[in-house]
Amino acid sequence: MTEASDFKEIVKQQADIVRVVGDYVKLKKSGAQNYSGLCPFHNEKTPSFSVHATRQFYHCFGCGVSGDVFSFVQKIENITFPEAVRTIAQKLGIALPRISYSSPAEAKEARLRTVLLEIHEKACAFFQEYLRRPEGAHARQYLAGRGLDEAIIKAFRIGYAPDSGFILRDRLRAEFEEEVLQESGLFSWKQDGGARTADRRHQNTRSLDSEQIGVQAAKPTTKDQPPTPDGRLQPALSQAKGPTVASMYSKFRDRVVFPIANEAGRVIAFTGRTLSADEKSGPKYLNSPETAIYSKSRVLFNLDQAREAIRKLEYAILVEGQMDCISVFAAGFHNVIASSGTAFTELQARLLARSSKNVVVNFDPDTAGAKATERTLALLIEEEFQVKVLTLESGFDPDLFIRRKGRDAYAQALKNSQRYFDYLIERARAQFPVRSAEGKVKAVNYLLPHIQRVPSRIVRDELAREIAQKIGIDSAVLRQELKHAAANRSATALKAPAEAQITEAEKILIRALASASQMQAAGEHVSERDGAEEEFDPARQAQFVLKTELLHLGLATEELIATLLNSSPVPADITELPLSEPGRNLLASILMKEDEELNAGHLEGAVRALRRIQLRRKLEHVQRALQAAQGQEPGRLQSLLQEKLRLKRALMDPGLADEGPAPAA
Repeated sequence: MTEASDFKEIVKQQADIVRVVGDYVKLKKSGAQNYSGLCPFHNEKTPSFSVHATRQFYHCFGCGVSGDVFSFVQKIENITFPEAVRTIAQKLGIALPRISYSSPAEAKEARLRTVLLEIHEKACAFFQEYLRRPEGAHARQYLAGRGLDEAIIKAFRIGYAPDSGFILRDRLRAEFEEEVLQESGLFSWKQDGGARTADRRHQNTRSLDSEQIGVQAAKPTTKDQPPTPDGRLQPALSQAKGPTVASMYSKFRDRVVFPIANEAGRVIAFTGRTLSADEKSGPKYLNSPETAIYSKSRVLFNLDQAREAIRKLEYAILVEGQMDCISVFAAGFHNVIASSGTAFTELQARLLARSSKNVVVNFDPDTAGAKATERTLALLIEEEFQVKVLTLESGFDPDLFIRRKGRDAYAQALKNSQRYFDYLIERARAQFPVRSAEGKVKAVNYLLPHIQRVPSRIVRDELAREIAQKIGIDSAVLRQELKHAAANRSATALKAPAEAQITEAEKILIRALASASQMQAAGEHVSERDGAEEEFDPARQAQFVLKTELLHLGLATEELIATLLNSSPVPADITELPLSEPGRNLLASILMKEDEELNAGHLEGAVRALRRIQLRRKLEHVQRALQAAQGQEPGRLQSLLQEKLRLKRALMDPGLADEGPAPAA
């Protein structure tokens, strides 16, 4: 073993996959050894994602993904394998060795991420420098008008991007290769007749190399086109395969720049707020594209600075925009975070849950803000957060409210935050006047999906009683509506996997085979029945019987059993087995439902059941042969009749009387 593989094994032995996955997915125990939850890799309402505590692997019956603790972290964090090993090691407090990579592509990906972090750090310092220079005077004036002092500007590392498209480019070019600068998301360029901007889209299933990086077209404007030294616009580089240095120019120009940091406080992206009233200046707020280090759905703005306060105060304040977040933070409420230019996502909820499951949602009170609040509430409720809603006066977002009314007024508003269902009931009554039967029906239909998302049945029942009282309907009617909705959900739930069609005997033999970690050579295997073993070894006994009698031939599980038999020793990580997707799904399904430990009685019963199946199949074959042999030579008929009699006698053997082990009580 190499030093790197030794370290990987050390980490894997100490890592509890249930604990690691539980940082990202809300898991509930659903069997003796497995836990289930909503899959983080595809959208679903019914949990189909399972984690096996003993075998240390995960599997989703919805999208088919499987793997161990490393592949889970690698996939959900969108990082390379060595980075996943190091991430888990850091969680466990294991000292890190020198990093190594399994392939040149993996090493290149990791190096790209490292260099991109360095580029963003340099760019952040550049923007901070220009905010202090004479060119940044109007940016400083804007920030002062928003009530931000030097301390807050420094804390959030706010800067200014000069109007020139080339100063940042030329400074970074002196330290970094042009190819990497293209991947940073900081630059656009003129090429093939249109403005281009590097936009590295991450795939959840694998690390990307440079050949998988695309560019996204944007509408060219006069402002976007870099001028030549004499002031004229440059012609398009239609024949170029990639941007040249001369064609590349800064994405952020004449903007106040707000850095976006990851959990560790490293700058990974920027948001630029325009200072120009020119219609050609672009959008009011311009965000970095997704890159190898930045995915907006996985980041909460200011979480790096707010985490300690959130844990100390045991709740978070969630606002929509970065300026709202900064203003609330500046007013002394350091437990504030923002969703950073995107709708609040499930991954962000899980990120927040690591610090606290109590949150006050304070979005803008306008129509768009109210709808965003509803979507966010729905997601937080499903994730079992304790949620309150802070609704400010009409026309006031958190930033404006604090600047106009002050810190104390905002603190009082926080104290008066509503329970999330009080807020929803008020919204329902405002949208659908409940004086009429029609209004009551619409109000109930509006609230029902929110009630259904509440995981606790007791809480749902209490909410139904309260809502019925406030809307003016019979609580029994509302409960009946809830039951009807639940029945409809059950009818559309995922069907049972293919393993439902597999006999209990096959499942037991598969479980026995999969329990093997280190096996002797096939020729040395002996059965427990021969009295050669001191302890019961289900894997060894199953291998001996199946290889000797070939009881699996012709079964629906033949391919799966054959793979387990041929994989000697069976790898500790069963996801490494060379199985088709249906076979992998079937194996995961069987192993995820292990309710009790195998014993000799289980295995003997399964073997008898399979022998009986094979005898019946042989008998059916003989009977078909007898029908086809009518009128043929007497010797052939006599031989078939004798075989039929032998098989019937074998089926009457008391040793084959059991169809398999009795089901567990």
